[in-house]
Amino acid sequence: MKDHLQGLISAPFTPFDSLGELNLSLIPDYYKFLKSNGVTGAFICGSTGEGVSLTLAEKKAVAEAWAACSNHDEEFKVMMFLGGTCIADCIDLARHAQQIGLYAVSFTGPFYFKPANAEMLARSCKAVAEQVPDMPFYYYHIPVLTGVNIAMYDLLKAIDGQIPNFAGIKYTHEDFMDFQSCMNFQNGKYDMMWGRDENMLSALALGNKASVGSTFNYIAPLYYSLIDAFNSNDLKTAGELQQRSIDFIRLLGKYGGISVGKAYMKLAGVDCGEFRLPVKNMSSKDFESFKLDVEALDFDKFKSCKDQLINHE
Repeated sequence: MKDHLQGLISAPFTPFDSLGELNLSLIPDYYKFLKSNGVTGAFICGSTGEGVSLTLAEKKAVAEAWAACSNHDEEFKVMMFLGGTCIADCIDLARHAQQIGLYAVSFTGPFYFKPANAEMLARSCKAVAEQVPDMPFYYYHIPVLTGVNIAMYDLLKAIDGQIPNFAGIKYTHEDFMDFQSCMNFQNGKYDMMWGRDENMLSALALGNKASVGSTFNYIAPLYYSLIDAFNSNDLKTAGELQQRSIDFIRLLGKYGGISVGKAYMKLAGVDCGEFRLPVKNMSSKDFESFKLDVEALDFDKFKSCKDQLINHE
């Protein structure tokens, strides 16, 4: 539970076919695609993976597909997002993830009946984590979607010593004061994984070593170049690369939001289908305009590619 992860951990899209059903046959190639671009793990069935739009049975099927193709690989960590609204379902999914050999599980704040404070959130985490005591358990902090805007420093204080397998936090928020306090809590006891791709450079400046993000699916080489520039103290190049990341991410807002990520994947050669309702997908006309905007940002220079190999230390 004391291992701190490093590198880029992708938040994969859940692949669907033309009828909107799971396309599990794509996942082995998806795993190879991520590996060949230096990605060190996968956070499956999260926001990007439409976990909240999947049935319990579908989540288990997706998890089994990832386990089947990646469990042999000790260098690639797969963690399962459990959800948050139904504790019993989360426990069921956690036990299943343990049975099939995934590395870790993650739980987010219940977002309908919300916890009143850090203590109640800690109790919710404990109810799930204690059912899989041999697995690392991560909290997923994404208040923009859950509305559970509790300081993670307060959560760590409430959890510390109470949940032996609590490994850390996937932190998808912009509160750098809180994030830094969590990184320094108990001399860096907990693994803090940054979750805002567009702010990675700022997190690196605080000493962050691992990030989880959706854009690592299709522009992983850009971020490894950014990390290399930062580590070489070439802050000018690092800043330019972070701005390019922001430029790519701005196109998500221009063309409809989270579903645009699957359009990027299509341009990178991995067709994951479309998002399920109620998310809006891009029209064919908009896709043609999108391709022109992407080309103007030199996507081919930065994109993840099939059969390329990035050896990143």
